[in-house]
Amino acid sequence: MREYTPSPARCCAPSAGRPTGPVSGPPAEGAASTEGMVLLPGGEFLMGAEDTEGFPSDGEGPVRAVRLKPFRMDVHAVTNERFAVFAEATGHVTDAERYGWSYVFAGFLPAALRRGAPRPERTPWWCGVEGATWRLPEGPGSDLADRADHPVVHVSWNDAAAYAAWAGKRLPTEAEWEYAARGGLEQRRYPWGDELDPDGVHRCNIWRGTFPSKNTATDGYRGTAPVDAFEPNGYGLYNMAGNVWEWCADWWTTDHPATRPLVDPRGPAAGAERVIRGGSHMCHRSYCNRYRVAARSANSPDSSSGHAGFRCVSSV
Repeated sequence: MREYTPSPARCCAPSAGRPTGPVSGPPAEGAASTEGMVLLPGGEFLMGAEDTEGFPSDGEGPVRAVRLKPFRMDVHAVTNERFAVFAEATGHVTDAERYGWSYVFAGFLPAALRRGAPRPERTPWWCGVEGATWRLPEGPGSDLADRADHPVVHVSWNDAAAYAAWAGKRLPTEAEWEYAARGGLEQRRYPWGDELDPDGVHRCNIWRGTFPSKNTATDGYRGTAPVDAFEPNGYGLYNMAGNVWEWCADWWTTDHPATRPLVDPRGPAAGAERVIRGGSHMCHRSYCNRYRVAARSANSPDSSSGHAGFRCVSSV
């Protein structure tokens, strides 16, 4: 088991602290199938937020005008079923499989696996579990039964980029992801508006109850949900808030250019961590209120966990 090196900035996405070499940007696109994708018109939108529920160190603001070309996006996150097709076709070995372990929420584990498992000091609800992979989401003894239509997890940025290249697609830029998540609404807190549960109806899969001791699962799910659970946003995209974090192409930065408007921004040329967006089923307002549209976080490109996945885009 490799030693965990905590990130001082964020608490909701554990970094594996693994040594990494240079990681290239998104691969060039091939001929992507448009099945299961929606065409987004692009244009100008207001990115970011000055939200009182945000985290200043995350760099959500300032609000800035961004202009995007049209692009297509998967209507939902890549599923276990689809990732299995990729793995079978290519023989791809994920980072979690190569390193021999990945992070699993302690509450999902039997006592035998929890006992003695390494835990990050800042986020002790995570356990580094030997043998946890996308095929065995809770480690030895678990499987994907009844989860074919759930988002694949325990995939790193490197794994996501490899899948995207195989599919003839790419990972979304952070700007593309936020534009898509907003669903045509301007400066709203969530993909459907400003109220978390409008008219008492749950619209996303997040932690309900008291984190991390009790999840009431009133939204229907304690772990991941099917990728098409809940109502889609105005662009027909599912689960742009909660369920699983989604990898983006950009390297992490909180220094946003002052140019107005920004045109198809791609983020810094290099960095140590890649952006993740959307929050997950483990997000709770008390500690990680990052299922808001403008919320953002990051992780090292080879890190993996039981609450991070991805979806793809293609240029038009």
